[in-house]
Amino acid sequence: MLHKFLEPGDWFAPKRYGYGARLPIAWQGWALCLAYGLAVTGLALGLGNGTLPHRTLAVAGILVLTALFVLVVKRRTRGGWKWRWGGKD
Repeated sequence: MLHKFLEPGDWFAPKRYGYGARLPIAWQGWALCLAYGLAVTGLALGLGNGTLPHRTLAVAGILVLTALFVLVVKRRTRGGWKWRWGGKD
């Protein structure tokens, strides 16, 4: 099933107004959002229980996961990310 993630295709729809992406349009996009949410939740739950080095690592992990998530969403958005004024692009 992992090979399905490597197939070309769009996972997210572009925003009609503004810059960025909207909700997922493929199951891969939904799976990516779910995995990201679970990973960030798991790291956030560990923030309150650890010492300062553990908290720092958890925050750094959340930042790295967020950056990777944004890069994948940007790459898999239909038409890419660009400013849109509501017309048909």
